Amino acid sequence: MTIDVLVVDDSAVVRQVLTAVLNEAPDINVYATASDPIFAQQQMQKKWPDVIVLDIEMPRMDGLTFLRRIMSEQPTPVIICSSLAEKGAELSLQALSAGAIDIITKPQLGVKDFLLDAKNLLWQTVRGAAGAHVARRGSSAPSKPLAASPAVDLVAMTATTDSIIVIGTSTGGTQALEQILAKIPRTCPGIAVVQHMPEKFTAAFAKRLDGLCEVDIKEAESGDRLIPGRVLIAPGGHHLEVQRSGAQYIAKVFRGPSVNRHCPSVDVLFRSAARAAGRNAMGIILTGMGDDGARGLLEMRQAGCRTIAQDEASCVVFGMPKEAINLGAAKEVMSLAQIPAVLGGRV
Repeated sequence: MTIDVLVVDDSAVVRQVLTAVLNEAPDINVYATASDPIFAQQQMQKKWPDVIVLDIEMPRMDGLTFLRRIMSEQPTPVIICSSLAEKGAELSLQALSAGAIDIITKPQLGVKDFLLDAKNLLWQTVRGAAGAHVARRGSSAPSKPLAASPAVDLVAMTATTDSIIVIGTSTGGTQALEQILAKIPRTCPGIAVVQHMPEKFTAAFAKRLDGLCEVDIKEAESGDRLIPGRVLIAPGGHHLEVQRSGAQYIAKVFRGPSVNRHCPSVDVLFRSAARAAGRNAMGIILTGMGDDGARGLLEMRQAGCRTIAQDEASCVVFGMPKEAINLGAAKEVMSLAQIPAVLGGRV
């Protein structure tokens, strides 16, 4: 089956290069391009695409407004093609929250060479998006609730100091994490997260989540403690490990080679949790392409940890959870709606 792609970008160079690169794949066809969403709508009236590759900052109508219109009217897999600049990162995160599947980052200089070099990544991303489960998007998440009282936090510290939770995810994970973390209380154990995401995006992502959730969320730094009510997000371009320091668990953030084509890697985080915490850790693998995290989750299960994989029906892309299930790494399989109760200690 051929995947029909619509490219929407105000740069003629980007449109030309993306078309040439994507059309090299035997199963991908860029059937049309558009310089802005107004022209894109005209093309979509003639033929609706399987996947849209969309820039954010464009004339006449911005990509974010266009995306929200698509997701409310006829949900379609959308890949954001965004600048690595800080403004581009923030807008791209808003797009992911609005229902976009994934981000392709493009540098502000040397865009043509970058896109040519990233051919396999582009093919993989489009194929993954074509098979994604895209749902109609409703209203945005509520703002951050009031913090729990210090007395409640003190009780939580006593009850959960020895427990930690590690979560790994990729495509569709920004939406899944938002849904999960917005529903858990400050009494939850300390949480460490690897979300496959480029550099400069993870700090903005953590800040966005922190504004939506009762728990405190930050981009991880070496030496950060995993304490109840805190969530640490692995920085883009850096691995995140959990280490034991006496009775405490602390984060180690470091640059290193990609593992399973990713940095940060879910396998790196999961394996460290198995070593440092053993049965005191819980591992959860969520929606995503590929197999990163499957072997690390297996090591966690072998170490006595509780291990959970998201089910196919609630995944945007059932790649990483499927690999973990097939490997025997996941002791339990749950829907996205069931997972917040587990993190909150109610199941």
